[in-house]
Amino acid sequence: MQSEPVDVRRQNLKPARSPGKKRGRERWISSFEARMMLPALVILAVISILPLLYILWMSLNNVTLLGGAGITSRWLGLGNWARMFSDSNVWSGWLVMAIYFVATVGLEMILGIAIALLVHEVVWGRNLALSIILIPMFVAPVIVGLLGRFLVNPTYGLYSWVLRETGIFTGNILGGKVSAFVAVVLMDVWEWTPLIALITLAGLVSIQPQVIEAARVDGASYPQRLWHIILPSISGIIIVALLIRSMDALRYFSIIWQATDGGPANATKIIPMRLYEVAFRFLHLGYAAAIGLVMLAVSILVANLFTRILRERGLAG
Repeated sequence: MQSEPVDVRRQNLKPARSPGKKRGRERWISSFEARMMLPALVILAVISILPLLYILWMSLNNVTLLGGAGITSRWLGLGNWARMFSDSNVWSGWLVMAIYFVATVGLEMILGIAIALLVHEVVWGRNLALSIILIPMFVAPVIVGLLGRFLVNPTYGLYSWVLRETGIFTGNILGGKVSAFVAVVLMDVWEWTPLIALITLAGLVSIQPQVIEAARVDGASYPQRLWHIILPSISGIIIVALLIRSMDALRYFSIIWQATDGGPANATKIIPMRLYEVAFRFLHLGYAAAIGLVMLAVSILVANLFTRILRERGLAG
């Protein structure tokens, strides 16, 4: 009966850590970590911040390449920016880019999720099916553009022959504005849909099978399980896949460059191609810097939008 007060007194005699010492130790650890990270931060600043500042300077100057004479610059102020916002070619590039972005990313998300759901239901041969599906993702985009141009060639292209024999399309696929645009969209979808399928399949694997089995026992049909259990469970993964593909689609032009070179009549000339053309064909580096900075701003806005959605869902810190 007397041992309990003694134990209480012994517990009270244990020295407690001072809050001031604890905070001092945390500050020392933080300062130590900061000192350890300082060299990496300096290198990061040199390779990222300084080039960004230089591009900002270029956007305010008329920077050109004069053959072998080197680089010349002349101060313009906001001249490049005013020219960009009044340039109809830039606006048409953004319009084509918006349509191309919605078409490719939208189709890739729909087909990628559908393929992932089908592969997830496969019991035998899942690894083989997944390996076959992922093959297009490992082909270089330049090769995809060259292969696509070969397959739709009106003289010897396989796809052109099939479309012509079936009577679906008898003209030159890359010679028409709409048909050329549809062709490059399908080339992009063929290559990058497996990426969406792979990311979505990783989310499907993380779902507890007991939950799906319980819903099946309770009589829920597959559409009901898909809408109320599967899709809500992988919604965060789907948003991450959409973010990854969106960041890449905003600056992607290799397939179009090889297949159509932006033609016919600029029907497939998206804004990254316009940037490349201004910088390396017309050698107007200052004007190209202004266009590139706007592309960077759009990419940051899209990334922040998806990050905010993830944060609202509690999936990002």
